[in-house]
Amino acid sequence: MSDKAPRGERLVITLVGRRNAGKSSLINALAGQQIAIVSDVPGTTTDPVAKPYELLPLGPVTFYDTAGLDDSGELGEMRVRSARKVLARTDVALLVVSEAGMEEAEKRMLADLQAMEISALVVFNKQDIADVRPEDVRFCHEAGVRHVQVSSVAQKGISELKSAIVEMVPEELKADPVLVSDLISEGDTVLCVVPIDLAAPKGRLILPQVQVLRDVLDADAMGMVVKERELEAALDKLVSPPALVITDSQVVLKVAGDVDDDIPMTTFSTLFARYKGDLELLVRGARAIDSLRDGDTVLMCEACSHHAVADDIGRVKIPRWITQYTGRELSFEMYAGHDFPEDLERYALAVHCGGCMTNRAEMMRRIRECTRRGVPVTNYGVAISKVQGVLERVVAPFGL
Repeated sequence: MSDKAPRGERLVITLVGRRNAGKSSLINALAGQQIAIVSDVPGTTTDPVAKPYELLPLGPVTFYDTAGLDDSGELGEMRVRSARKVLARTDVALLVVSEAGMEEAEKRMLADLQAMEISALVVFNKQDIADVRPEDVRFCHEAGVRHVQVSSVAQKGISELKSAIVEMVPEELKADPVLVSDLISEGDTVLCVVPIDLAAPKGRLILPQVQVLRDVLDADAMGMVVKERELEAALDKLVSPPALVITDSQVVLKVAGDVDDDIPMTTFSTLFARYKGDLELLVRGARAIDSLRDGDTVLMCEACSHHAVADDIGRVKIPRWITQYTGRELSFEMYAGHDFPEDLERYALAVHCGGCMTNRAEMMRRIRECTRRGVPVTNYGVAISKVQGVLERVVAPFGL
């Protein structure tokens, strides 16, 4: 079911537009049920409303209804900022236009979406009470953006809209991303090293570990899970060496010492650096750790919010390891959830989590933004491998 798919695995489709353009009615029509509150009063939608949905043949997606981007006042500005955070992780944006047609506000919105490299579709809503103006159609053609006509109230054009969404999703997002299956073959043994410490969730594995194991099974290989203390015993019991060892980054140095050099080895976080981002670019960012200088500020960012434990990986361990490795006087700032700083230029390096709780669109947008503004960017696991001195080994299976 669509609501069972991990949040970071769903395509994000966001409805944007001015207040009272009919966004809430449209998301209800798309989902076939009452999701958002509908009212004639402008500004009814405040915080973004999410609806998981199975949009075939794409599979699980999340529709977001957002506040009007023309909202005003102090609260209105907060609602607009909240809506823009959703856009940062959006794969496809539906620019919903009311019966008033394309005005300067819609044209600015479309320009913003194109600047963010978000696939945009103009949806002329309320076609039960007004026809689309020829000049609006001409504007869409000149802007190189597709448009559809619907009436969410009269349930007209909804099927055509869904088809248009499917057709305009970039091909790379339609294809299944590669996690680990291309590194192994049918019948191979994959040994996964999973430490159980204070940060480990009670009674379960973390999502990246679960997803890697599932990909191993889908490749008709055999997955074996051990804690780092049992690694040597597990290797001794295997008749032949494993085709691949995958370890949690926090114990990568110990695992590298226990696993023979001729056995391919990587980390869960390195796999996710490729799965959710640009591995080559993130490796390049990790090597920039060598260029840090006294007084530099390092941005630590996580895609989700969680309760920080005493020895938190992003707030304590990685800052300590980078400081010890460089011998520099550094400061570290943490951003969590969908917050991302606007003043990126003041950071000497950005270190992002693996992104298991967000989607590839948001990860790539953050990576591109850092790169565009001259800030080296890497992720937790790749950075750990760098400061532990095993980076070249963990990226070797990928040909880097």
